[in-house]
Amino acid sequence: MTEREADLVALLRELDDPEWLEWPRDYDRGATGALFGDLVSRLEDDFATRCATERDAQDSSEYGRVTVPADATVCGTRIVVCVSKFGSLALVCADNPGAFIGTGEAQAEGESDAADLGRANRALADLGYAIVPEELLECDYDGPSQLPGHVQRPSWWHRFFGSF
Repeated sequence: MTEREADLVALLRELDDPEWLEWPRDYDRGATGALFGDLVSRLEDDFATRCATERDAQDSSEYGRVTVPADATVCGTRIVVCVSKFGSLALVCADNPGAFIGTGEAQAEGESDAADLGRANRALADLGYAIVPEELLECDYDGPSQLPGHVQRPSWWHRFFGSF
């Protein structure tokens, strides 16, 4: 595990409060929505296109998603950015969460371009989001929270982006 991955795991553990599953104790819906709006604007500017959004998800620890359409990317595969209600956590994936085992696999298969992913990652970093790789989020969840019974193999993704 790299130092960056270890820092991200430490952040996930720090944010994992079993008393607050859907959103953190200090959740500010307005501030989260405003930051998400800034992200949408930035991605639309950077990719010179309108992006589809889903926001303020109910019964989920995910706040929302921004989708950069396939026709705005080099490889013709859409980019989906998921934002959690926790600690400005974000995930960047090719096509959809779980479609590939991370953006590295999508690049290796020619489905995602490094420059496109770099634009999405820069937008998130510039806005203060903590970008967590999909591979890390797919690791088995071993924290203190009781996740929903419908989840067969709980992962960190279920904890910070899943439904309740």
